[in-house]
Amino acid sequence: MRIELATTPGAAVRPNEDWTSVVLPAEGEGGVLVVLDGVTPPAGDDGCVHGVPWFTARLGGALAELSGSRRDMPLAEILAASIARTADAHRETCDLSHVRTPQATVVLARWGSDTVEHLVLSDSTLLLESPDGEVRAVLDDRLDRVPREALRSVATADALRNAEGGFFTAAADPAVAAKAVKGRTPAAEVRTLLALTDGAARWVEVFREGGWADCLALVRKNGAQELIDRVRASESADPDGVAFRRGKASDDATVTYVEL
Repeated sequence: MRIELATTPGAAVRPNEDWTSVVLPAEGEGGVLVVLDGVTPPAGDDGCVHGVPWFTARLGGALAELSGSRRDMPLAEILAASIARTADAHRETCDLSHVRTPQATVVLARWGSDTVEHLVLSDSTLLLESPDGEVRAVLDDRLDRVPREALRSVATADALRNAEGGFFTAAADPAVAAKAVKGRTPAAEVRTLLALTDGAARWVEVFREGGWADCLALVRKNGAQELIDRVRASESADPDGVAFRRGKASDDATVTYVEL
């Protein structure tokens, strides 16, 4: 088994709000991949005294623990339980009803001898490669379907956050787990998993350097950090977003690669 993880902040002056882990259970069969992309809130109050990195570390830790130890629980139930556990950790100190309470996108994958389960919530990406080299992207594209002009103001973006007709993230409401894109694939049909936060997926989605299969091939050949380095080079070549429009000049980027 080959496992590679790489993550870098979008800017040295800000903490990295991404979180990732790969868990290999003690019994030696199967494993779990977790990738979170913390949502950077607009300037101003978000109702929480802790911040996004605290939230992604708490939620990520809960997801890793429950996914590895409770293989009887479907991934959606694990996400719901992890959101509830994280909410309970700061319910007494923070306003969890605030629309911008700390939140994150989620990629979960769990594999065993028979099955690979997956779950994706919001705009991070999971790639599954079959033994014959076919690459399938698992995407939650609801954010992409929101008109760009609706996201340009804080008020209109807030109205669409975790709301029907808008987009969903893991925040404080466990019910959001039911909105995730979920699926199961026979283990014999999956040889590689690659999870990307949207900062790393820019290589495909923003800079158009290649398709998803090219992205996975690049990571396999040159490593997870190489993909991030190439994204950073493209960002540096267009620092003002003139050629390639994007919300941030440079974003946190995480790449997690597992060959089963």
